Amino acid sequence: MDVFTIAESGDGPYGITTGPDGGLWCTLVHAGAVARIAPDGTATRFPLTGDGPALITTGHDGALWFTLMRAGAVGRVTTAGAVSLTRVPDAQGLYGIAAAPDGAIWYTSMRPDQVGRLAPDGTATVVPMPAGSMPSMLTVGADGALWCTLNQAGAVARVTPDGAVTVVALPTPDAAPVGITTGTDGAVWFVEIAAGQVGRVTPDGTVTEFPLPDRAGRPHAITADPAGGCWFTEWAGNRVGHITPDGGVTLYDLPVPDAEPHGIAVAADGTVWTALETGAVARLTRR
Repeated sequence: MDVFTIAESGDGPYGITTGPDGGLWCTLVHAGAVARIAPDGTATRFPLTGDGPALITTGHDGALWFTLMRAGAVGRVTTAGAVSLTRVPDAQGLYGIAAAPDGAIWYTSMRPDQVGRLAPDGTATVVPMPAGSMPSMLTVGADGALWCTLNQAGAVARVTPDGAVTVVALPTPDAAPVGITTGTDGAVWFVEIAAGQVGRVTPDGTVTEFPLPDRAGRPHAITADPAGGCWFTEWAGNRVGHITPDGGVTLYDLPVPDAEPHGIAVAADGTVWTALETGAVARLTRR
């Protein structure tokens, strides 16, 4: 595993995604910037006028989209580095983000508890979530619905394109789910940071939970592996892990201590990239 320093230790590399230009794009949550990381680990930084960039995704327009936690806005950066912000009404604590096939961008808001939809023309509409549930990360499911974790409700929610909400309670109380992704098996996978588990939910709401070897590892983010299964980070365990569709887990220790791994992404060549909040990104090459 290779580690590349891309920022100061206090800048906070956090969310990461693969870009359409062959690079990795990462938010610097404490520095008010996004960065592009080339396959060789070279980073280019793009400063923002908004504060607290959190999660980032690639839109269907070929640009990168991200949330700004403390600015109440959704940001967009082109692969050439042109940045624009769209403020959304009555929302703070924006966190999760996902691109829908219709060109819309969905985001979560923690204050108030809701998910929002930003249309291509910039119009924002919101769907309320249960009060106090803290909607966190998002994914577009294979069923065409939007799925998000409800961190403080111990649940995941399914939102149809017309705004109908179904809340699926998790079997483990107070599991505090955070990261969520759509697997190649058509199910939605998520991590439970407080329970030390990975979960899987099918479109009909059937939930299966897989305990991790280190229940105190605090899994944070998860992304689908195109080759099958999912990759995830363990923030407290200082590891990245892979889980197979039947629940088999392989863990990989990071080569630097207390790195605080957060976001995770799989590049087109199959390498796995992880954002380390202490100022770096890690690259895992599978042999």
